[in-house]
Amino acid sequence: MKDTKNFTVNRRTLMLGATAGVAALAMPSVLRAQDKPTLVTSIRSLSNPYHAVWKTGAEAYAKWAGLEHVTLVSEGNSEKGIADIKAMLAKTGGNMVLNSDPNDTPDARPIVEACAKAGAYVVTQWNKPPDLHPKDFNPNYVSHIEFDGISSGKTIAEILFKTIGGKGGIVALGGLISTTAAIERKKGLDAALAANPDIKLLDFQVANWKSTEAFDLMGNLLTRFGDDIKGIWAANDDMGSGALEALRAENLAGKVPIVGVDGIKTAVDAVRTGEFACTVTSDPFWQGGMGLAIGYNAKIGKFDPTKEPPEHREFYGKAVLISHDNVEEYYKTNVDAKPEIDWNDLWGRVTGAIRT
Repeated sequence: MKDTKNFTVNRRTLMLGATAGVAALAMPSVLRAQDKPTLVTSIRSLSNPYHAVWKTGAEAYAKWAGLEHVTLVSEGNSEKGIADIKAMLAKTGGNMVLNSDPNDTPDARPIVEACAKAGAYVVTQWNKPPDLHPKDFNPNYVSHIEFDGISSGKTIAEILFKTIGGKGGIVALGGLISTTAAIERKKGLDAALAANPDIKLLDFQVANWKSTEAFDLMGNLLTRFGDDIKGIWAANDDMGSGALEALRAENLAGKVPIVGVDGIKTAVDAVRTGEFACTVTSDPFWQGGMGLAIGYNAKIGKFDPTKEPPEHREFYGKAVLISHDNVEEYYKTNVDAKPEIDWNDLWGRVTGAIRT
């Protein structure tokens, strides 16, 4: 007869064992929840309407993906921007996805190096040195996104020239001169000027992407050049908005057309009223969310960055011109309503590999 003494299990032991078993079964899902990466956005300033919309897009993606999201703001201080990212890497143990618009072009390298060392995944936008490439930090440096600044700068200049009748003087407001976008948009303006000899550039001033600086500079330019100013070219809409306030102070709004880039609400409103001739948008809502989406999908293995074509590693995104021809439709779908974006369509707005 089998000795059952060693096989006797009382009810309490059985229940404890069952509870332990349930806990063990539940443990993997708990660990998976704890292992979810933190999504991190690093931008210059929330006082800039463009970056404010960027943050909104990032939050929309994070909510859709069910992930925690943190926004870091450098306030134009490169050291702060880099230090904040390194602190977040330490806090998360590298379990994070970063979508960064570096404050200045050289900032991209220490940001990428820190992420790669920590095992985090990073997507950069707009600013990076020409000798820094995602393929050099596989797989952690997933992609770099830009929008063709030369094309945008040239397009808005040509529309401005046409608006003022193809001749006359203009003034121009440039962005932070060491950033890729500012450099390229200025090249686009120069190309348009070279093709239109009857347009005279009265002065080019750097307003560092800020409406407050643009307002002050524009007041001085109006004093210097007066009625000779027939139009205003601005490298971004925030500076264009500052210039518009200066025109309003002199009762000149709507009489001296302005062009800009970014598609912020103030500029879109000004296109509707005829105070801006046009703006170009890179869709910061899309940038804020999709930069995170690309990085996150790489981190969880939905695609292998090392096997992606060059146009998915360093690419130009799609920009949209907003003029009086399409401003009402744009307003209806992107201002009155939150943009509808397919966050699974990672490469749908790729227009080509970045020029080298």
